[in-house]
Amino acid sequence: MERDELLERAIALGEDEDWQGAADLLREYLDDFDDDPAVHCSLGVAERELGMEGVAYERFKRALALEPVDPYVLATAGSGLAYFDDPDAETALRAAALTAPHLVVGRLAYGAYLAREGLLEDALRELLAAREIDADDPQIAYELGVAYALAEDYDLSTDALADAVRLDPDDGWSRTVLGLVLVEADRVEEGTAELIAGARRGEDDLDAHLLAALAASATGREEWAYVMLERARLNATEDDLGMVSSVEDRLEAGHEASESMLLEEFAPKILRMRLHARP
Repeated sequence: MERDELLERAIALGEDEDWQGAADLLREYLDDFDDDPAVHCSLGVAERELGMEGVAYERFKRALALEPVDPYVLATAGSGLAYFDDPDAETALRAAALTAPHLVVGRLAYGAYLAREGLLEDALRELLAAREIDADDPQIAYELGVAYALAEDYDLSTDALADAVRLDPDDGWSRTVLGLVLVEADRVEEGTAELIAGARRGEDDLDAHLLAALAASATGREEWAYVMLERARLNATEDDLGMVSSVEDRLEAGHEASESMLLEEFAPKILRMRLHARP
């Protein structure tokens, strides 16, 4: 099989969410293309989607060791290393942005990396440049919202995150982050609506359901509070049941107890975690 045909078939399998099929195909021909960074990078993507993060990391390392010039490979492999806080990520992501300044993938990946490293002015430069190239990309809007939130500019953050939600209404993660930023900005009523909407779309997102339960109780939406609590219980592992019980105790104690847990304990913690989560 020719290299381009192999990559096209792997991409098609990935688009169909057949990551196992993509990984199997790429492994079958890996010996034939062992010196091709794009093949190693594509295999890393498939293995990461299969939950094989450590193996994927080694694929991305191998891809970059082969000194790629393709900005897509640089951006993808660099983002893969960034997930593990590997310092080589910065070099790859910067190269992707510099060698192809008119491609969204490089500017977006580099901007997202810089934001989580605390280099917020540089991050915003890259992300705003990415938005100039493609104003309808929900991931760009989301990463802009993250960068503004990390800079504690919650007005611009909510504007950007609202764009992300508008562009991808079914993304529960973005809705939950928008809800958290609204709560942080003392817009609890608005934030509650987004937290409930985010939890409804993220069926297996335990934290989203617990946040929605507390926010609903804090704002007098008792029916929604208990619906979200029960959905959280269904998704909880044995290790999670203690937190579910703690939230249930606050719901039973009333609005003020729920609001206290939401504003002083749970929401700030989950917001910090989600803002720093690597894409």
